[in-house]
Amino acid sequence: MLEVGSAQRVRLRSTKAKPAILKQTPTCPFSAEVTTWEGGGAMLQAASTGHANEESQHITTYLHYHAQSYGVTWTSRFYHGIRGGSCTSAAWWASRGTYPRFPGGTVAGPNVQNVLVQDDLQQTAMSSEHTPLLTKVRVAAPRPRYPHAVLRRFCTVALASILIWFFIAVAVSMTLLEGHSHHEPNDKWSWPGCGKRKLDYDQLQRILLDTPTSKNAEEWSRYYTSGPHIAGKNYSQALWTKNKWEEFGIQADIVSYDVYINYPVDHRLALLKKKKHDDGTSAWKVSYEASLTEDVIEDDPTSSLSDRIPTFHGYSASGNVTGSVVYVNYGTYQDFADLVKANVTLKDKVAIARYGGIFRGLKVKRAQELGMLGVVLYSDPGDDGDITEEKGEKPYPDGPARQPSSVQRGSTQFLSFAPGDPTTPGYPSKPGVPRQPVHTAIPSIPSIPISYQDALPILKALNGHGPKADDFNQYWTRNTGLGYKGVHYNVGPTPDDVVVNLYNKQDYVTTPLWNVIGVINGTIPDEVVIVGNHRDAWIAGGAGDPNSGSAVLNEAVRSFGEAVRQGWKPLRTIVFGSWDGEEYGLVGSTEWVEEYLPWLNHANVAYINTDASVRGTELRTSAAPLLHNLIHAVTAVVPSPNQTVPGQTVHDLWNKQIRTMGSGSDFTAFQDFAGIPSLDIGFIYGPDSPVYHYHSNYDSFYWMEKYGDPGFIYHRTMAQVLSLLAARLADLPVISFRAADYAQSLDHYVKQVEDKLDAALAPRSASALETAAPLLLDDDAYFELRGSTRNTSTTLSAASTSSAETFKASLQRLHEAVAKLAARAAKLDKRADELDEKLRAHIPWWKWPVRLHLGWQVRKVNTKYKLMERAFLFEEGLDGRPWFKHVVFAPGLWTGYAGAVFPGLVESIDDEDWVNAERWVDIIESRLKNAAHRL
Repeated sequence: MLEVGSAQRVRLRSTKAKPAILKQTPTCPFSAEVTTWEGGGAMLQAASTGHANEESQHITTYLHYHAQSYGVTWTSRFYHGIRGGSCTSAAWWASRGTYPRFPGGTVAGPNVQNVLVQDDLQQTAMSSEHTPLLTKVRVAAPRPRYPHAVLRRFCTVALASILIWFFIAVAVSMTLLEGHSHHEPNDKWSWPGCGKRKLDYDQLQRILLDTPTSKNAEEWSRYYTSGPHIAGKNYSQALWTKNKWEEFGIQADIVSYDVYINYPVDHRLALLKKKKHDDGTSAWKVSYEASLTEDVIEDDPTSSLSDRIPTFHGYSASGNVTGSVVYVNYGTYQDFADLVKANVTLKDKVAIARYGGIFRGLKVKRAQELGMLGVVLYSDPGDDGDITEEKGEKPYPDGPARQPSSVQRGSTQFLSFAPGDPTTPGYPSKPGVPRQPVHTAIPSIPSIPISYQDALPILKALNGHGPKADDFNQYWTRNTGLGYKGVHYNVGPTPDDVVVNLYNKQDYVTTPLWNVIGVINGTIPDEVVIVGNHRDAWIAGGAGDPNSGSAVLNEAVRSFGEAVRQGWKPLRTIVFGSWDGEEYGLVGSTEWVEEYLPWLNHANVAYINTDASVRGTELRTSAAPLLHNLIHAVTAVVPSPNQTVPGQTVHDLWNKQIRTMGSGSDFTAFQDFAGIPSLDIGFIYGPDSPVYHYHSNYDSFYWMEKYGDPGFIYHRTMAQVLSLLAARLADLPVISFRAADYAQSLDHYVKQVEDKLDAALAPRSASALETAAPLLLDDDAYFELRGSTRNTSTTLSAASTSSAETFKASLQRLHEAVAKLAARAAKLDKRADELDEKLRAHIPWWKWPVRLHLGWQVRKVNTKYKLMERAFLFEEGLDGRPWFKHVVFAPGLWTGYAGAVFPGLVESIDDEDWVNAERWVDIIESRLKNAAHRL
């Protein structure tokens, strides 16, 4: 039997500063000595005669485990004694309120496991009631130190979460709704920041109005027009632009894509005439060889650059063809229909067409569909308004009239079917991606551009052959400008002994393009405003298209950089894009949108485009209806360069017309593919403005300096307009949209469809529209009408008339859907106005719950505005051109430039496909309801 002295208090001394005191414990029939060493580990030795039993084994294990867990050096001795009494190991552990925990965390207790105790001693008569022989000890479950640990843990987590959300709420309320300093009654200010801000919105606006200068715009223009910068061959300009933006304080990067484009190798256009010899034989002789070049002008250094780009068409086909010539007017769908109706032979002929009206690629496409061999395009001076040689003006450079040798280059891609890289429709042109066949996206017949100087001999060769232009209708004789040069505008074809030989050789390659992307990060990460212009040009110059826009964008970026330098940070992120490859078919911007589509769908509020920012003095805009109000607001605060009436603004001199979004520039992918409300803006030439030499070497710095914008004052004004458009979208708390404007426009679009249907059903002469329209409409409006329809000169058949009358009733469903959308839109706009008024009021910082609630209400309204345009996307796309997803807007199928409304429905009506028209009514109605639901 073990006799040990009375129980002792155990004191554990640690090498750490604070000792640990263990209270007296019940006695147990052994004494033990704990020996420990540096780094943990313990050994239990019996303090009696050397006997060890199961209790000592348990204690040894327990102490060894916990000594290791302390990880410190302990020196201690403890004693447990009992005078003439006895206990069991279970009783002793239970009295301590705990149980031994073995290495690995196993607890010995009756509810966990039974611990088998093997006695190392032989069972002898020495055993007594004081030392009972137990072959199994059942150990009770431990009493938890904290009986309500789960509840305590839950409460701790809940309290911590509440405190975290409290601090977030305070931070958000102070960040999103700034503290009030003195403001004028009508002032609006930015959200970011707490307390007094370094810049309020009025101060930001003043910076954006004062920073742009004409001198800087002139400097940027001079740089961009100093040499060739065709797509895929302008990396130095991309790098210069990136570095310049970073110099302005804006983070920038270059994003590249590998795209499929062509470069010119060789070309020829000759008029051949068959000569008969006296011996009865004949041979073809060249009667005229077109120069296919633009004259060198001493006053204009750009025209004499040794590396200037030859005249050619982007995406034109290589080929060598010979055939008789047919004059096809503007080459619109209806022009070709007129020729077919007049029994003019088109197959195996070469078309000569005037530029204008519709996108050049669609002229080539329709000629190809009708079996023609090739197409020659020229610029007729009759389309230059009153500034012509015929009316007494001198040609450039001595006067403002068209230079006779000027040639308009350009793309012949089938733009209204899909822009971007034709080998990767719908996905970005990154290295290694699969490439698609291109035969449905670009022409398979050759085409070349020429000057009207080169066109004269060919047009004169048609004199007296075939119908004359005025045998058709007034549209054919509209703006014919070479009559004074001896051209009769006969259609042809030329006789068999007079033909043209068209030779075109192109080199197709896959080459990198370089977009420059600049960013000013805002407070709200999922609201982004994008501003863009393309940098590439067909020519060495490009002072108007596109580099007036490049100069303007640079000044806008510099202005925002100045605001950032003064401490401003936008509420919404602003992204600047300098696109490459636009001229070939909006390639750079389209590939970028296709790559970042998920992010754009989530975050992009709007896209602002400026292409040829300055080509004249008349403001021209096109925009999604959500942005109409924004354009009016901004132009009303920007002073006009024309101060014949002191104090007048850009808005005062603007005709207030906002055109429907079509295509032809970098907004297309944003608006028609991604469903992002977009606008395009710039100053253009009017009928009495100096002629702008579009895509010609004469679109040069010299022309801009002398005729386009002397002093570069309109460049400065457009930089102010562009900056404020972005600033209002990026920095006013409530997004500057008006949903009611969209609903009103939709109602107007439905009425346009009804009017179109009524015109088809009404009895009329076949040429009534063609006779009246040229007299009543301006050029742009009539071209839009003429190019967007395929049945303007025919009436419906009796069977089709009956179906059309039945179908007309279906349009009432669209009126009803628009009415519901209008009601929801008006409610949303009213709520936005109410929130805008509340934001003007002083809200002390300590009223953070009010500020927080107001902030979330604004956030809710802004989200509805942001996603409204997306509601009109139809994933399957338009019939025959699935890349275009928007059911309200798309380029006209046979215009390319001009916008069409409800394109799927209108094209079905043109085709007299009433079943498909009903299908499109269903689609449009569902999209209208979707938009109303989102509001």
